[in-house]
Amino acid sequence: MQKTKGNHKKIVINYQKFYRRTALAAYDIISVVASSFLALLFRYDFQLDTVAPEFLLSVRNFLGINVCMTIFIFYLFRLYNSLWAFAGETELQNIVLACLTSSVATGIGINFFRTEGAVKAVPDSYYFGYFFFLLLFLFASRFSYRFLRSRKHKLQNRKNSISVMIIGAGEAGNTIIKEIITSNYSTMVIRCIIDDDRNKWGQFIQGIRVVGGREKIIESVDLYDIDEIFLAIPSASPVQIREILEICKETNCKLRSLPGLYQLVNGEVNVSKLRDVEVEDLLGREPVHVDLDSILGYVQNKVVLVTGGGGSIGSELCRQIATHKPSRLIIFDIYENNAYDIQRELREKYPELNLTVLIGSVRNTNRINAVFETWKPDIVYHAAAHKHVPLMEDSPNEAVKNNVFGTWKTAMAAAQNGTKKFVMISTDKAVNPTNIMGASKRICEMIIQTFNRNYDTEFVAVRFGNVLGSNGSVIPLFKKQIEAGGPVTVTHPDIIRYFMTIPEAVSLVLQAGAYAKGGEIFVLDMGEPVRILDLAKNLIRLSGYQVDEDIKIVFTGLRPGEKLYEELLMDEEGLQETENKKIHIGRPIELDEKKFFVQLKALEEASKNECSDIRSLIREIVPTYHYQEAGTEENRGEKKEGA
Repeated sequence: MQKTKGNHKKIVINYQKFYRRTALAAYDIISVVASSFLALLFRYDFQLDTVAPEFLLSVRNFLGINVCMTIFIFYLFRLYNSLWAFAGETELQNIVLACLTSSVATGIGINFFRTEGAVKAVPDSYYFGYFFFLLLFLFASRFSYRFLRSRKHKLQNRKNSISVMIIGAGEAGNTIIKEIITSNYSTMVIRCIIDDDRNKWGQFIQGIRVVGGREKIIESVDLYDIDEIFLAIPSASPVQIREILEICKETNCKLRSLPGLYQLVNGEVNVSKLRDVEVEDLLGREPVHVDLDSILGYVQNKVVLVTGGGGSIGSELCRQIATHKPSRLIIFDIYENNAYDIQRELREKYPELNLTVLIGSVRNTNRINAVFETWKPDIVYHAAAHKHVPLMEDSPNEAVKNNVFGTWKTAMAAAQNGTKKFVMISTDKAVNPTNIMGASKRICEMIIQTFNRNYDTEFVAVRFGNVLGSNGSVIPLFKKQIEAGGPVTVTHPDIIRYFMTIPEAVSLVLQAGAYAKGGEIFVLDMGEPVRILDLAKNLIRLSGYQVDEDIKIVFTGLRPGEKLYEELLMDEEGLQETENKKIHIGRPIELDEKKFFVQLKALEEASKNECSDIRSLIREIVPTYHYQEAGTEENRGEKKEGA
């Protein structure tokens, strides 16, 4: 309806819809007439001359009423209002019910028009035949359009389509196959399905054949000219996924995967949920499991402060702490954008959380003291630090100011304001450090152990290696380089690192905090080390490219302060096990506290004065620190004989 001048309404007719409905109604009229007589002819083997005249007369006399009645029934079941291009189970049910209702009504009505003297209006089989033929006609009219439209779509896209292999012939695979096949916008064509279940081999899902198990992957990729592989096994373990991906990465196909089982449980399985397979999927170990409910009791109803709460580790600490009902969670960070992001996320997810977000630097004595005096935190997780090795090599005094004396000031504020537990995030680079960042973190560990002997607060440190996906980590860099067409830069062909996901590392940090008695350096078991070159190659292959053909790998040489390997324990430290086999305790190292405090005072003055030889002062405090001086080969990262 549209309004015209003078407030008169003008009727606007949708002629396309009118013509479509009229055509369907006309077809249905013909279908009712045809079904009425075909049901009778079917009973007599389509021999018209053998049909009893009284039966034909009964059908003919009721035909006009039957047509009007049936069209009205179809209207009630919305057979003229559905979008048949997207017809599905509901529309099919409506067709069956409409035909059944029409058949029942016909059976009742036709008996009123039977020929006088006839025992029956029509044979008993007539009603079943009428229902069958009417259903057949309606199904053909309503679903043929969808079929023809689908065929047209496939033919249009066949020339420029993406050939896809699905791994997983279960519910998730079936859902993805159905969505791709029925989509009007997808340019994908599913060529085959892989599944290890022998009972499914040779069977079909949505017309796509299950060609075999994982041993058929490489052969089928070549046979069907596959471009992309979809891994649709959300219930598979990390070990199973790794085994499958080890095969897939040899095909140079792009790999995509469903994130996990929860997608299947929540009914969220669709093409949009598929993600590119990540290189961490190839690590192939079971995730670290921590019973946070049993160990985070000490967080409940406590005031918890997280310094550096907007960073990779700090923000994940906040997420996991928020689930265990602290009386207040305080996020303290110098970078307001990160702080704002985690603030918004936590307020959306946990509206009942008593959240305070504060901007400030741990280097600012007055600011950090004011925070502690105001909020009196019971537990502190100290994650604020400069962590980027090459940048800190160029600005060593900033690493000292922020890491060493930021930790000193935060720890002192905690001790003076009754904090019960102080957990500092350390790094494997603190062990036999070859860079200023690692050496500064080693001094932080020494500060923590010294404070623990002199104050009532329980001071501990937790040491672990690289975390996947953290700010500045190597994998996001590799992804950007691959997206740009390469090259992918690796510092050295033999460089290795320990890796753990951010949630895993943080959950172990929280559990270590529960174990803390004071003075410990907790060492997390990071599993087996991984060659960075292998990570780069795998990520290139998982992205669907060939190493050194599509994307080249370039070796740039070790950066200042960088090792070939990282260690998690110093030679003089012993190992003590905890209840969790992933967490160990390093024995505290004895040190001369008086001398240590004198050295720290000198280091503080030197850093404030932007000393050009700050490294030599750090070497006096940390004897295991070795750095490369100009013209020397020390600290290239290789292990010396006897080291």
